[in-house]
Amino acid sequence: MPITPDTKNWTWVLERPCTECRFDSTTITFADVPDLVRRNAAGWGEVLQREDVTVRPNSETWSALEYSAHVRDVFRIFRARLEQMLQFDDPHFENWDQDATAIADRYNEQDSATVASELADAAEAVASAFESVAEGQLGRRGLRSDGSAFTVESLAMYFIHDPIHHLHDVSG
Repeated sequence: MPITPDTKNWTWVLERPCTECRFDSTTITFADVPDLVRRNAAGWGEVLQREDVTVRPNSETWSALEYSAHVRDVFRIFRARLEQMLQFDDPHFENWDQDATAIADRYNEQDSATVASELADAAEAVASAFESVAEGQLGRRGLRSDGSAFTVESLAMYFIHDPIHHLHDVSG
């Protein structure tokens, strides 16, 4: 059964703590993000070794494998968005339909060992990309499909909530 798409605008995590996972972007700095990515990625290896990795807890929730494949793709997409922001003035980001991607890429049919390896590689790539940002580049902008703007710094704070939140989702 297909999952009901999430249509929330999650940019509110830049202003207040997440009541579900307890992430609070106001308590971290841009320099914290690479380490947070690496620590988060380390947690997914154990998740992907579960025997029930493909089991959905209910008809409205992704399996741990689906969440893992999603986080891998989040790492990839935000690395690409960061690179666009550093290379171009005010790039526009296409809307990414994560639910359509999960279906099209058959997240729940992927090999969990492959997803673990790809997730680790994508995490290291995005962590390194954030580490390489010079302080003078933190204010560079990128525009969401709805026209709202991120800076490199606010993109990092917005981005890191997603993998942290999803690891929380599968840890319960």
